[in-house]
Amino acid sequence: MSTSEGTGERAIHCGFVTFVGRPNVGKSTLTNALVGEKVAITSDKPQTTRRAIRGILNRPAGQLVIVDTPGIHRPRTLLGQRLNDLVEQVLGDVDVIAFCVPATEKVGPGDRRIAESLDGYPRARKVAVVTKTDAAGRDQVTERLLEVDALREDWDAVIPLSALTNVQLDVLTDELLALMPIGPALYPDDVVTDESLDDRIAEIIREAALDGVRDELPHSIAVVVQDIAPREGGALTDVFADIVVERDSQKAIIIGHRGSRLRDVGARARAGIEPLIGGRVFLSLHVRVAKEWQRDPKQLGRLGF
Repeated sequence: MSTSEGTGERAIHCGFVTFVGRPNVGKSTLTNALVGEKVAITSDKPQTTRRAIRGILNRPAGQLVIVDTPGIHRPRTLLGQRLNDLVEQVLGDVDVIAFCVPATEKVGPGDRRIAESLDGYPRARKVAVVTKTDAAGRDQVTERLLEVDALREDWDAVIPLSALTNVQLDVLTDELLALMPIGPALYPDDVVTDESLDDRIAEIIREAALDGVRDELPHSIAVVVQDIAPREGGALTDVFADIVVERDSQKAIIIGHRGSRLRDVGARARAGIEPLIGGRVFLSLHVRVAKEWQRDPKQLGRLGF
């Protein structure tokens, strides 16, 4: 895994780490906490993350490139299979794989399956992370640490932490940097992600659209930014985007009664987009139907999957 060019001459600990685990174990929240800025959207809906999103953490001793990936799951659609394939590709490229289990849930068959699958990536060092310790009692955390430690004999470290309260994040950072190869920095010190502005805005809109929806609808939502156009004078930026769903009934849910829900989505999304752009935004959202896009190779390609 590489960037287009190295950006520094000084040799430091520098490399790639990815967090793996079942959906919704806190990987994106952990990525954002380490980077110190929101680079990956978060939601309590499974499979929120759909791309390999890179967040960059800079320290005097080194640089971590954190690759946030979708949760590993049993795919039911072509999209699900492509997300799993993406995770597999990332795992084959990174220097360290950090396996995440929440302190609030017992280790189950899915966790064991993922931990065993790490045998297929012998070049990567392995670290276990017990997340969400802020939501668990001391006995729960201890039980989880013992369960996770027993999953493999080759963990380089087993670390409990809370991304929400920043407990033990420095310990994790130090451990990961120590495991990285020596080399030049891959990104400038002031870069926190290599995501494009279009992609970051699309994700902010999708995060807002996910809030409060239920059942299968979260999986059916995609967002495409059509245009970003500063107005004359630069006081306002127009952002035009499509929210894509699979059925007319889903379109009605997203729009809501007389457009009420779509207005709420727009307001929430605009609050996240304006700090990113650095100014006021006029956000125009259009909801359209692309029938069964999760199972259609051509439509998946058009939506960037």
